[in-house]
Amino acid sequence: MKHSPAFLKLVDDAKSRVREVNVDETRRKLESGKVRVIDVREESEWAAGHVRGAHHLGKGVIERDIEARVPDKNTELILYCGGGFRSALSADNLQKMGYTNVASMAGGWRAWKDAGAPIENGSGSAG
Repeated sequence: MKHSPAFLKLVDDAKSRVREVNVDETRRKLESGKVRVIDVREESEWAAGHVRGAHHLGKGVIERDIEARVPDKNTELILYCGGGFRSALSADNLQKMGYTNVASMAGGWRAWKDAGAPIENGSGSAG
């Protein structure tokens, strides 16, 4: 997908404030139970496949719903989307809301799949 220059500028601005982690680090933390991985993609993208053990909170509702789902603002969160852009924008917003340990997974879902990391299809771990 080709992104507009204005969107890319917005993402670059958010990424200047957001920590990015790679697939390997995300996978290690997820397997150890030390992190909550959140998929911020659309419902249809989630249903087609997602990171095994992830939770779904779409970009359209994450700011509205995060405090009910994750009340402890020190919880380690790693967000991901299709390629790492929407997750960076969402992570930036969560930091503005007071979440202190938020990261975006570089490369997103595409990088996760390319690495052969564990996936689930359907509703999986929604919630």
